[in-house]
Amino acid sequence: MPRRDGTGPAGKGAGGGLGMGRGKGPGAGLGVGGNCVCPKCGSKKAHTRGVPCNTLKCPNCGTTMVRE
Repeated sequence: MPRRDGTGPAGKGAGGGLGMGRGKGPGAGLGVGGNCVCPKCGSKKAHTRGVPCNTLKCPNCGTTMVRE
């Protein structure tokens, strides 16, 4: 942007990258402990490492569980 008024060509200036270096990459989860909880009935199940809570169904009502 030669005149700094926003009319110049799209470039790759500082901070204009693809989000590299500042985001949460693989392995930046919520940790080992915690519970999976049903947002509908409140039922809890201990979180199993490597198994996302949103892949589990509540044993009581069948709703998809979320991480506590």
